[in-house]
Amino acid sequence: MSSLPINPPARLLMGPGPINADPRVLRAMSAQLVGQYDPAMTAYMTETMGLYRTVFDTANEATVLVDGTSRAGIEAALVSLIEPGDRVLVPVFGRFGHLLHEIAERCGAEVHTIETEWGTVFTPEQIEKAVARVRPKVLAVVHGDTSTTLAQPLDEFGEICRRHDVILYTDTTASLAGNTFSMDAWGVDVVSAGLQKCLAGPSGSAPISMSPRAVEVITARKSIEAGIRSEGDPVSASPIRSNYFDLAMILDYWGEKRLNHHTEATTMLYGARECARILVEEGIENAVERHRVHGTAMVEGLRGLGFEIFGDQRYRMNNVVGVAIPDGIDGDAARSAMLTDYGIEIGTSFGPLHGKIWRVGTMGYNARKDTVLTTLAVLEQVLRSGGVRVTAGGGVGAAHDFYADAL
Repeated sequence: MSSLPINPPARLLMGPGPINADPRVLRAMSAQLVGQYDPAMTAYMTETMGLYRTVFDTANEATVLVDGTSRAGIEAALVSLIEPGDRVLVPVFGRFGHLLHEIAERCGAEVHTIETEWGTVFTPEQIEKAVARVRPKVLAVVHGDTSTTLAQPLDEFGEICRRHDVILYTDTTASLAGNTFSMDAWGVDVVSAGLQKCLAGPSGSAPISMSPRAVEVITARKSIEAGIRSEGDPVSASPIRSNYFDLAMILDYWGEKRLNHHTEATTMLYGARECARILVEEGIENAVERHRVHGTAMVEGLRGLGFEIFGDQRYRMNNVVGVAIPDGIDGDAARSAMLTDYGIEIGTSFGPLHGKIWRVGTMGYNARKDTVLTTLAVLEQVLRSGGVRVTAGGGVGAAHDFYADAL
């Protein structure tokens, strides 16, 4: 029995991620493989490090890729920073704060959380009070949480952490390149991300950057594995509890030592490099503004269709918006109709918001006028089919009105 070649259906991915990858990224990923120590390959690695320094807005030398999805970057950061028994503070304002809690707990940390209602974020005063009370080694916080569509302001967190001698880690998977993020100016020690949202690529590679302060903490636990250890290499009494996600060894792999730690995911490196190259060519500030314009047009169009927008809009991410599912509409059935009849995907949410809101994304390669207008036109038809009374052309018209002033 022979199998057919892969031939996925045409889809416009307008949910909270993943999104349609930029065709230039897909073309880069079709390039021929080379050996991991080929001069061309090591040159691509070095170029990728430089490109992501620009994307993260940092001067950190320790800026590399972790091979795996965005969660691989989170795990690498936390398992490399945390020793069993360390105190970790996690402010939870959505699903992915709970994820940081779980990963830190699996690393053996004594995890403390503070929580705020989904749809709100924390004030710096709340964070400092909790830091002073818990006295953690690490403050681990999500920047943009797609489950609530909000971004936690971080610009004061670095100074709070410096005052209390705390390492600041943040996950920017959902926010990077679509929202302002400035690693060095904000005093962030470790940041990780993924490609599948505003970076316009596929899931599978996790850019990460570490401050010299964080590198010092990580390399203090360096323990080179026996099969590649040279005389004089360190063997720690408290090694990082994962071999694959050991950032101390990964830094040696990407650095001058070229430690033979793993075989780099060459095709994913090509894709990650192209994502960053495209962003740097556009200009990070321009990319953020593009997401703001098209994301706001989507919001105005959704309001034009009568949707109630979810959450504190002062902190909404540029690239995703949550809307209350109208009364009388079967949310899952409507999403299924959008997908099967029109080839457009939007998202539901998790936990206390499951079945209550839809999440509509406008990000990466899909942060464009045509995708916004198409999605709004289809949503109008789906609402009509569900018996909701809407103004004809209300969504597309409101978006057009916004664009007339914004573009």
